Amino acid sequence: MALDNNGERLITSWNNKTMVEHLHRYFIANNFVKGKVVLDIASGEGYGSNLLSKKAQYVYGVDISFEAIQHSREKYQQDNLKFLTGSTINIPLENNSMDVIVSFETIEHHDEHEEMMQECLRVLKNDGILIISTPDKKFYSDIPHYSNPHHKKELYKHEFLQLVSKYFKHCTLYNQGITKGSFLYADDGNITETIFCTGDYNNLKTINGITSPEYNLIIASNSETITFPNSFFEKNFVDGELEFYKEQYYLLKKSPSFKLGKFLLTPVRLLKHLFNA
Repeated sequence: MALDNNGERLITSWNNKTMVEHLHRYFIANNFVKGKVVLDIASGEGYGSNLLSKKAQYVYGVDISFEAIQHSREKYQQDNLKFLTGSTINIPLENNSMDVIVSFETIEHHDEHEEMMQECLRVLKNDGILIISTPDKKFYSDIPHYSNPHHKKELYKHEFLQLVSKYFKHCTLYNQGITKGSFLYADDGNITETIFCTGDYNNLKTINGITSPEYNLIIASNSETITFPNSFFEKNFVDGELEFYKEQYYLLKKSPSFKLGKFLLTPVRLLKHLFNA
């Protein structure tokens, strides 16, 4: 069963910035799932659950879309991988049964945030880990004056951290974003410190991070503080950028303003056709 490209759910035919962002998150999660029982909540197309199953003991992919679950079951068939229909507030799993929960770009699609956190706590073991990400409303929506029609309630960074911290004693917050620049690193791999810098012909300076981190990711636990090194996901997505702009044009064509403009210009196009006939 092929999934419709609605412009929001990542599908494996995409080769763009969204792909890079999502794969980077799953790379991070992959470092915490070896030998573990894992829940990928809002598993979508299923590629992420499949990636996690290569290291995990067992992975459950749960999504509210029956269509997505059927697609995932047909495309990704592993002995340690199972796809189930469910939601963030009604997860079809037992209490205290998960070692790790992964939830990427999910919470902004609904406004039942407290209920989602409570449900994650219910199925997560006492020493379990939650790895969760969401767009930062400041950089994703406010600054670019963008409104994603698929998002119901976006969070600012402090709101996101406040929400997760209410349910987990230990939270490590990371910022994520696409950037272009030069990456300089030690050839032997022994130096792991990362310094961010920028500038122009008049000034060079050190900065705390990239200038537009569109996403926030939290690694949370009630047993210990869990950290992961700063990481860079390398992907030559020059061709993907073209796909990205195609994706934005696709979204534009589906927007109410585009449809209204097209409707209002219909008489003009008809007159032009008549005069050229």
